[in-house]
Order: sequence, then structure tokens, then C-alpha cells
Amino acid sequence: MDHIEKLCPSSEAVRNKSSSAGKKKKSGEVSKQKWAILSLSSIPLVMTLGNSMLIPVLPSMEKKLSISSFQTSMVITVYSIVAIFLIPVAGYLSDHIGRKKVIIPSLIIAGLGGLISGWAAWKMDNAYWLILVGRALQGVGAAGAAPIVLPLVGDMFKNEDDVSSCLGLIETSNTFGKVLSPILGAVLAGFIWFLPFFSFPVFCTISVIMVMLLVKCPEPSKPVPFKQFFTNVKKTFTEKGKWLYAIFFIGGILMLVLFGILFYLSEIFETKYGIKDVKKGLFLALPLGALCLSSFIAGKVIKENKVLMKWLIFGGIIAAALSILALWLSIKLWFMLSMFLIAGVGIGLGLPCLDALITAGIEKEERGTISSIYSSMRFIGVAAGPPIIALLMKMATYWIFITLSGLSIIAAFVALIAIKPGAKSQN
Repeated sequence: MDHIEKLCPSSEAVRNKSSSAGKKKKSGEVSKQKWAILSLSSIPLVMTLGNSMLIPVLPSMEKKLSISSFQTSMVITVYSIVAIFLIPVAGYLSDHIGRKKVIIPSLIIAGLGGLISGWAAWKMDNAYWLILVGRALQGVGAAGAAPIVLPLVGDMFKNEDDVSSCLGLIETSNTFGKVLSPILGAVLAGFIWFLPFFSFPVFCTISVIMVMLLVKCPEPSKPVPFKQFFTNVKKTFTEKGKWLYAIFFIGGILMLVLFGILFYLSEIFETKYGIKDVKKGLFLALPLGALCLSSFIAGKVIKENKVLMKWLIFGGIIAAALSILALWLSIKLWFMLSMFLIAGVGIGLGLPCLDALITAGIEKEERGTISSIYSSMRFIGVAAGPPIIALLMKMATYWIFITLSGLSIIAAFVALIAIKPGAKSQN
């Protein structure tokens, strides 16, 4: 019998051998694409720097331009509002004309927006409104850059392990940008307060060169007529709507909580604790560093395990909610930083899982559009966080913690009931 098995291996043995070969092939594919992955990772890094670098600068901007804290929050918000509406358009175009043809012009537009804002801050007496125009233009560029990276990764790799691992690296790059942003923003603003605006076009130029030279996209499929495309997207939402809407909602809430925390910390460090400049950047980097590390680890461990993805999302959000709620007890500096560090870990666990569920669960033809809607929801959270916190800061402080933790608990509940990895619609 053993002799027969050696000559005619069982189907299970063949499958195991095939699986092993597939894993070897997968590793080789990732290795070959490492420079492309690095180039793609630069895009969310650059876009994050373009937005989050300004957070430690906001109090200085408020004084230099003689504007209110709500007006300074709009410097962050206008960028996101513009992106929210244009991301689905960029996603649709990327599905039809190709990812790079959308990404590269978008990076150039974003860089021009940074130049306009920097020039206004440098040369004009009443610069606020032109700064907002430049920020809006940056939002136009952001709409066609970072959100298109998710579907492009899905196009480049057929194996779900590869996709999850690469998306983990992309999300880590995004969060590393958030870690680096407050430090770099504070250092640059230490020389001239508007220097972060001028640094952004430099970063965009580097990213454009890397993408042009190192990223080779699969050719887009033959364009589907708009009517048929709309029908396909509608069908996707009909079949998979429950968990898609859940992921959209959760992604938006996590970004709202994160940027709400960053805005609150930036204000409280300066007004209550007298922490400014580079020191403030380093303090802001602590919870963001925890977020970055947990995103990287989550991206490595989830692979194709959708059950694990669900429970990492749920557990991470609950951890964030409870740590924020604990601040009702005390906002002493190190206790506050410790609680926000735990919140960063929780948010970091959830983000790569959401990315992987979206990318792996949608057909290539609609992937750009669906993932772009998801990115829009995340931008809504980014846009809403700072002004909501600015308004709540006029009330009792505990309302900030109740609001952020309450929204997190709602998001965790949505993840628990709506994300069902065993359901047919999620396979």
C-alpha cells in the first residue's frame, strides 16, 4: 500500500504539495515586488504627513493668523471634506483608466496645494482663506492618491496572504506617518511656522518619482459601460451590503476618535502643561507609535483568517473605548498618555483588518470604487474629529471622553453583529 501511495499520491498529498508550492511562489512574488511595495507605502506616508504635520502647528497658526480654535480646526477639516466627495470619483476612474494614471497626477496636484498654502502664509497679511484654498487643493490630490493604493495592492497580488501582509505594511506606513508627523511638523515649525506647508511638495515629488519608476500595475480590464458598472456596484451592495456598511462606519469612527484625540492632546499639552515645539511632537508620537506597531503586527498575523480579523477589530475598539473612558477619573499627564497609548494599540489592531476585509472581499472590477467609498468614510472621521473636539472643549472635559468612548462602543457593537466571516456574502 505504501508503495502504491508513493507511485500514486493521494489527492490530499497533492493538495498539500500544491499549497506548499503556492507558498513558495507567494514568497517569491512578494520579494520581487518589494520596491513596488515600498513605493506604494510612500503614498499614504506622504498624504499623512501633509495633514498630520499641521496638528502641532495649529496653536501657533491660531496666534499668527489671529483666528479661533474652530477656524484652525478647519485647516484639517477642509482637506478631508474635499477628499470625501472626490474619492469615489477617483476610485471609479482608477477602475477604468488604470491606478497609476490617477495616482501620479493626484500627487502633483497635492504638492501644488502645499505650495499655495505655504506662499499665502509667507507673503500675505490676511492669509487664512488662501491657506484653506491650498488645503482644499491638497484634498483633491489626496482623493486620488492614498485611497487608490488599497485596490492596487489587491490587483498586484492574487494570494490573500500576500494581500493582507502588504496591506498591513501600507497601514503601518500610514500610521508611521502619523508618528513622524508631530515630530517633523514641530521641528520644521520651530524654524518658520509655515515651513511644513513647503515641505509637502518635496515629499510628493519623491513619491511621484518612486511610483513612476518602480511600480508596474496590471493592465486594467476592458472598461465596463457605466450603466453595467453601476448595476454591478449595486449588486455588490445588495449581496454584501450589511458587512460593507459596517466596515465603512467602523473605519469612519476610528478616524474620528484618532484625530479627535490628536487635536485634544495638541491643545491640552500647550494650554495646560506648557509642552510645546519638539517636546510636544514627541509626546504626540507616543500613542501614534503604539498604533503603528500594533498595525504592523496585526497585518503580519491575520493572513486569510477572517474570524481573527473580526475579533481583533472588536477587541481593539473595546480596549480603545475603555481606556478613553478611564480618563474621566484623571487627566494627569502620564495617566492620560498611558490611556491614549492603549487606545492607539486598539485602533491599530483594527485598521489593517478592515483594509483586508474590504480588499479581499470585492471583485477586481469594482474594487477601486468600493474601497474608495471606504476611504471617504475614513476621511469623514478625519474631518469631523477636530471640530467636534473644539466644540466639546467649551463644555466640561468629561464630555470629550464620553463622546469618544461612546462612539467607539457603538462601532464595536456594529463589528460584533454585522461582520460574520462565515456568512456566504463575506466569502
